Amino acid sequence: MTERLPPAAWTGREDLAALVTALDPQGEGNCRWVGGVVRDTILGLSPKDVDMATTLLPEETVARLGQAGIKAVPTGIAHGTVTAVLAGGTVEITTLRRDVSTDGRHATVAYSTDWRDDAARRDFTINALYADPRTLEVFDYHGGLADLAARRVRFIGDARERIREDYLRILRYFRFQARFGSLPADAAAEQAVAELAAGMKGLSRERVGWELMNLLGLPDPAPTVRRMAELGVLEQVLPEAGSEELNVLAALIENERAAGVQAVALRRLAALLPPDPPLAEQVAARLRLSVAQRKRLASAAARNAGEADGRALAYRIGIEEARDRLLIGGSSVAALEGWTVPIFPLKGGAIVARGITAGPEVARLLRAVEDRWISEGFPDDARVSAILDEALARTSQ
Repeated sequence: MTERLPPAAWTGREDLAALVTALDPQGEGNCRWVGGVVRDTILGLSPKDVDMATTLLPEETVARLGQAGIKAVPTGIAHGTVTAVLAGGTVEITTLRRDVSTDGRHATVAYSTDWRDDAARRDFTINALYADPRTLEVFDYHGGLADLAARRVRFIGDARERIREDYLRILRYFRFQARFGSLPADAAAEQAVAELAAGMKGLSRERVGWELMNLLGLPDPAPTVRRMAELGVLEQVLPEAGSEELNVLAALIENERAAGVQAVALRRLAALLPPDPPLAEQVAARLRLSVAQRKRLASAAARNAGEADGRALAYRIGIEEARDRLLIGGSSVAALEGWTVPIFPLKGGAIVARGITAGPEVARLLRAVEDRWISEGFPDDARVSAILDEALARTSQ
């Protein structure tokens, strides 16, 4: 029985139809949709990207797009990838390839005209699915459809060989397992990742950080992260995460669900680290996180057990940072929902106008009134004036 893609919003896009006509005007079958767009559509999910594979060489792809008035960007021309810029979004078009050699980080490839060659060099069976852009017939060379139906994440061919081609595939395996897999996991895959985990030490930290953050951003990565620890993989990329931190992550995800709060990968990374800001800074630097991400991670690591006054905390450090700390610590974030951080209404000039000489005493009084204002739940200006009166009265005694 011929498998075809079910109807989806993207399959009816006119700009994609024009792209197919530009590349394959005679219907020779020289291009197909490939990878995630095929996999996700079969699962009834909205694909994030639309990718295409073609037997055309990159130069011919660029030429045909140009003739059709479609902008072509040579985003990965050295690897055979051209990006077509369409009204509905970009499409990466990659010439079929076959691996020639690899060092575990980078592969040397040659162009091919054989779809099976291209499928054989991909990582998992569920990612090696192709679809005819006109008939939507699905082409499956490695049992990906059966694996998809069984929610099984399986390497193509020998798992060890696939991993040795690129050790980042270990992290990709766990990301796909968390998103698409079910238990029990594929035994050959688990054995291979456990045996070859040490090979990840040579990977780019940026690539490791990207994969780790994408994994942690999934709905419930906790069971998968725990399995990574059991198989000796987690210690290779995040040795700071111990058994206690695994429990904190699981609890955090439950707290996020209960509060109806959107998952944040950085918050979950913070849960996997001890409450130690300098250590969090080191991890952020190692994973090549942005300056903003480093700041937020360190803030979450400064958490204290039992923090409960969410609004006071949010006033001090910001709403998102406060939400991180409260959720990791198991406290309620209900007080933050729909709340805007207020502006402290008292200025130093008002204190000087009351007869206090500008300088340290003004600063001390400002801090004292502000602390009282926070502790009383941010009352109105009249109450702030009253608090100032009380503080001034104590000063004059």
